[in-house]
Amino acid sequence: MRFAMCNEFCVGWDFPAACRLAAEAGYEGIEIAPFTLSESVLDLDPDDRARLRRAARKQGLEVVGLHWLLVKPEGLYINHPDDALRERTREYMRAQVEFCADLGGKVMIVGSPKQRNVLESETYEATWDRTVEVFKALAPDAAERGVCLCIEALAPTETNFLNTAREARRLVEAVNHPAFRMMLDVKAMCADAEPIPDIIRDSAAYLRHFHANDANLGGPGSGDTDFRPIAAALQDVGYEGFVSVEVFDFSPGPERIARESIRYLKDVFGN
Repeated sequence: MRFAMCNEFCVGWDFPAACRLAAEAGYEGIEIAPFTLSESVLDLDPDDRARLRRAARKQGLEVVGLHWLLVKPEGLYINHPDDALRERTREYMRAQVEFCADLGGKVMIVGSPKQRNVLESETYEATWDRTVEVFKALAPDAAERGVCLCIEALAPTETNFLNTAREARRLVEAVNHPAFRMMLDVKAMCADAEPIPDIIRDSAAYLRHFHANDANLGGPGSGDTDFRPIAAALQDVGYEGFVSVEVFDFSPGPERIARESIRYLKDVFGN
């Protein structure tokens, strides 16, 4: 199994420093939250992108892709009823596809809980239809650059839209394009009614990326979530993507998060 590290928990560090930590800890890839680099990916010119790509390669790392896509700039919304706002969001995500590909990334994780909620004035069905429309338009552009858009189911505490892996699978089927698939996140799956190994097996045909974390918001191994059945399920279905460490509690510090997380993952995966 190949492991990657998400860069946002290296608070206050520049990107080359985060890459050095990832390499020293034993990761093979690094996953980028664009908001840690600039207000907008449009601010990063070809020279900036080349420098970022070189920083990862210098440490022997693969840039896995992007996540936390719509934190900045503010005001974007994937499925908003306002056509102009929805188009602006779609165009920015197209720009992120270009950015991802320029860095050598292969996946873009579509979480963005606050930018996809069903608004009080809207119905689930109308929101669903607009979501399908947006990703049907984006998927061919992503495919052209070798990028896969991966929808992420998230817990009801974060969003009121796409809360289960079952819904995420249904969206993948509705968009019906090979450049639109799904990712699974352990913390999010802890809120799903189905056991995590069953979710993995049921989602195997569409699974393109995986985030490792704990229900306590920390890294894998930091809480009560047992990754052994999770690792077994991923291995059983022949998952070949990266397992990326993504945490939300940064308090232990970057070095401890990075090193303890990969130590635990290598143990449970038998690496």
